[in-house]
Amino acid sequence: MGNPAAFVLPLQERSMPLLAHLEELRRRIIFAILGIVVGFLLCWSYADRLFGLMQQPVIQALQHHGIDGRLVYLNPTDPFNLYLMLALVLGLFVASPFVFYQFWLFIAPGLYRTERRFVLPFLASTAGLFLAGGLFGYKMVYPASLDFLIAYGERFQPMITIGEYTKLFAIVVIGLGLMFEMPILVFFLALMRVITARWMWQNLRYSVLVIFIVAAVMTPTADVLNMCLFAAPMIVLYGISIGVAWVAGGRRERAEVS
Repeated sequence: MGNPAAFVLPLQERSMPLLAHLEELRRRIIFAILGIVVGFLLCWSYADRLFGLMQQPVIQALQHHGIDGRLVYLNPTDPFNLYLMLALVLGLFVASPFVFYQFWLFIAPGLYRTERRFVLPFLASTAGLFLAGGLFGYKMVYPASLDFLIAYGERFQPMITIGEYTKLFAIVVIGLGLMFEMPILVFFLALMRVITARWMWQNLRYSVLVIFIVAAVMTPTADVLNMCLFAAPMIVLYGISIGVAWVAGGRRERAEVS
């Protein structure tokens, strides 16, 4: 029989890169969480002003239908929890450039040297798209959804609690912020050759179907208008992503040749 150490050493050598990647991932997650905590603390100091902005869509929707524009709470801890949730949600947007930078530091070792130079465009595009998605949800989708829901229940007296309102706000704003990251996700998938621009174009009809299914799940209402408000930017982003996949695939081929 051979020496067992001869088998143990190669096994350890093979497992070290994986352990190193896991350790780096843990490190980046910790830094990202610390960044979100800092964003949370910054937003917490302005929580009252931020709540004034957050409640504008429902106040305007209620007043549009001749209803007293006030939110209610059923538990004494609800107002405090509201400010916590609001500061956390908006703190995530404030800290998003730092969070995406941690993601970049994790994936950068797997990129070519010429690709690592695009750290600033990466940060600008990821943070910009995330903020744009949240703003689109706040300015367009959320008011339209609230107006539809209140109009649909105009025969009843609404009693909108701050807890349910905050949950709906977080789902719409963060959900659309993540949706707007589609071109960035496609870019890296194309770099890794998981998908190609040709494949995305050939499966366009199925992708549109999936987009509408996702929009139907995410939209807080059951009407077609609000579903289209969710789906329309996603379809546009999918079209942009096809171009992004084409550019990323060509860049990787040129990098491998050189």
